[in-house]
Amino acid sequence: MKILFDLLPILLFFIAFKVSGIYVATGVAIIATAALIGWTWLKTRKVDPMQWVSLGLIVVFGGATIWLQDETFIKWKPTILYWLFAIVFLVSNQFMNKNLVRSMMGHQVDLPPAMWLRLNTLWIGFFAIMGGLNLAVAYNFDTDTWVSFKLFGGMGLMLLFVLAQGLYMAKHLPKEGTH
Repeated sequence: MKILFDLLPILLFFIAFKVSGIYVATGVAIIATAALIGWTWLKTRKVDPMQWVSLGLIVVFGGATIWLQDETFIKWKPTILYWLFAIVFLVSNQFMNKNLVRSMMGHQVDLPPAMWLRLNTLWIGFFAIMGGLNLAVAYNFDTDTWVSFKLFGGMGLMLLFVLAQGLYMAKHLPKEGTH
């Protein structure tokens, strides 16, 4: 479900961009994100807070893009979202003594506290870098390249990061029967 939420609006944005340009694509992304949140709410009666944040950002930055006919706003949206994720992971860990990676994955795997801290720090770094990378592509390449990067580059790097995290975790898990 989470993958659908992340990928579907981006995929629809990409298709709409290729067919009708950035402004129609932005409207499609706003509608798709709102529809997915509505569907999630109807199905589960619960929507993740970061999904609400994502909707708010797409409405504000996408709305500004359409209203002002300036694609800069929509190009900033992924960076703001990535940097918000980094800040939330950092603040939760530093000031609320809550490791979000452990909160999300701790029921699936048992790791030492130092590993959870390392993984949380890696996610903070990943989100910070992704935000900067989005801006680098947005400001140094044409809009067509940025849109392709948003779908293929962003999702590809996320997949590689998650796979690397899995390999890192697997390498440090206790072996069967060695408790």
